Amino acid sequence: MSAHNHHLHSKLTVAGLLITLGIIYGDIGTSPLYVMKAIIGLHHIINEDIILGGLSCIFWTLTLQTTLKYVIITLSADNHGEGGIFALYALVKRTKIQWLIVPAIVGGSALLADGIITPPISVASAVEGIRTFYPSINTVPIVIGILFILFTIQQFGTKLVGKFFAPMMLVWFSMLGILGIIQISSNLEVFKALNPYYAYHLLKIHPDGFYVLGFVFLCTTGAEALYSDMGHCGRKNIRISWVFVKTTLVLNYFGQGAYLIKHEGETLMSLGGKNANPFYLIMENWFQPIGIVIATMAAVIASQALISGSFTLINEAMRLNFWPKVKIKYPTDLKGQLYIPSINWLLFIGCVGIVLHFQESGNMEAAYGLAIVLCMIMTTILLNYYMIMKRVSMFIIIPIIALYLCIEFSFLIANLDKFPHGGYVTVLIACLLIGIMTVWFLAKKISKAYTKIVKIDTYKKVLAELSVDLSIPKYATHLIYMTNSTRTDEIEEKVMYSILQKRPKRADMYWFVHVNILSEPYKREYRVTEIIKDDLYRIDFNLGFREPTKINLMFKEVIRDMVQNGEVDVTSRYESLNKNNIIGDFKFVLSEKFLSNDSDLTFFEKIIMNSYFILKKLSLSEEKGFGLDSSSVKIEQFPMVLHAPEKFDMHRIR
Repeated sequence: MSAHNHHLHSKLTVAGLLITLGIIYGDIGTSPLYVMKAIIGLHHIINEDIILGGLSCIFWTLTLQTTLKYVIITLSADNHGEGGIFALYALVKRTKIQWLIVPAIVGGSALLADGIITPPISVASAVEGIRTFYPSINTVPIVIGILFILFTIQQFGTKLVGKFFAPMMLVWFSMLGILGIIQISSNLEVFKALNPYYAYHLLKIHPDGFYVLGFVFLCTTGAEALYSDMGHCGRKNIRISWVFVKTTLVLNYFGQGAYLIKHEGETLMSLGGKNANPFYLIMENWFQPIGIVIATMAAVIASQALISGSFTLINEAMRLNFWPKVKIKYPTDLKGQLYIPSINWLLFIGCVGIVLHFQESGNMEAAYGLAIVLCMIMTTILLNYYMIMKRVSMFIIIPIIALYLCIEFSFLIANLDKFPHGGYVTVLIACLLIGIMTVWFLAKKISKAYTKIVKIDTYKKVLAELSVDLSIPKYATHLIYMTNSTRTDEIEEKVMYSILQKRPKRADMYWFVHVNILSEPYKREYRVTEIIKDDLYRIDFNLGFREPTKINLMFKEVIRDMVQNGEVDVTSRYESLNKNNIIGDFKFVLSEKFLSNDSDLTFFEKIIMNSYFILKKLSLSEEKGFGLDSSSVKIEQFPMVLHAPEKFDMHRIR
């Protein structure tokens, strides 16, 4: 997608606002489906103070948590227009504070774990509306069916779906608002709930006491997704459309409240049987079937936002060295649109597991929220360092960060109550993800520490002579090595070992290629360094973290450029071919490391490195990761010796 097209979304336009509704607000927009139901509980007697307290908590949570923290403060922390916890980490990484990687990894993992539970809870809550008409129906197969369709259409990209999403969400939010207004008009008293006193009072009188916050928290769960999707829609569009979204949400919650206050003294059970949900109860009977269909579609769209958010997250994690290389597809030319098959189906399996394990949305509420609170706390920590980095005054930073740590830790403590009832599921998933990210990051660090780097200068003479030594059979016309060395005058020792010792490789030209991933999303640049005229060159690619790495194509492009400028002559050096201007062949050499038996590892390093090699087997090979054609790639096994024993004592027997 051209840059011009990308800015269409980020500018303030009606289309931009509509698209924002479709992409970003699904998760937060579907929360009225389960929040009030969870706060009231099926069997508790409905009491006006509890309702007002619940509404007050919801209103102030949306105001402080979503509006102030995310929409106003966090959206300002963008990395070249991209948002999300990893983009924020890429920004604060410049402070060189090592441990900030911990909140980044924990937050990212928690957000992914949440991507496994949002689709089931949203879809299940919506579909369970059918029980109003068929009380005994088993909704599990329907939910799984809908999820299957949802995950199958991912591979076509959201362009096709986007056209349908935006108007659908507009219908959904309008419906929320209208249903709310109808109920409120008969009971304006409900606006007393705007007074925060009721929120405080609720914690004293609610049967669950302080732990009711665990249910209140569900109303702001989509705030984190809102930040990670910033790149798709642009900050202005999010801020303007949020005014509309928040208004309709508040109206709907207050409408549900007004309806419940009218039925003070009863229980939800007596109002609508065991499947009672105030969201559906406030609808006229004739409208309920329509409401259920619209709600189900909105729930599917909500899940869509999280799934595409998960792809973005994994892509960024790969670029930050937190995640093994996996295959990425770019289904449409839309910027920031990607599809990762492995993650897609892993998420699908996870979602189905959750549906089968919990069966009903009511049981899922218990598992939902714990992971997100963790993610929010991590964002707050990173945000603190971002504000310090931006030299914001301490008089502003301290109260803001203190306020949010206070709110979020209260939510965390309230949500910990859910741990035994299902919260353990998301925490386990998050821990697994944290494990993968930590192993990958540490293993990369360990192997970097043991990679020997040598100066190219010491080998210049040998290489120049090798290139014309006819007693060695020619290996390739162009021999290309990928290197991690950031300096142009240095190269890994293993590369020299491969050229000179493993089996001397004579080539007309040697190329060292280095790929540097930038901390901004979209950029393609390269630099060429001539080391030995007509013999040895180095190419550095600088790519944005959202750009696909297709080294094969890029390399050919660079050569084409250099030939046009007369910098190199790439025609074959074989006389017969040279006469006819035939281009020589290219050969890429990649080294695959394996753990040498001579290594002397500490117990911890052993665990990390062995897990790393298991993960490596499951992940994309280097050649696919760099987008190379397997026909022109030679893979060499290279032993990785960590802590080689210093001296080996032996006695010679005479």
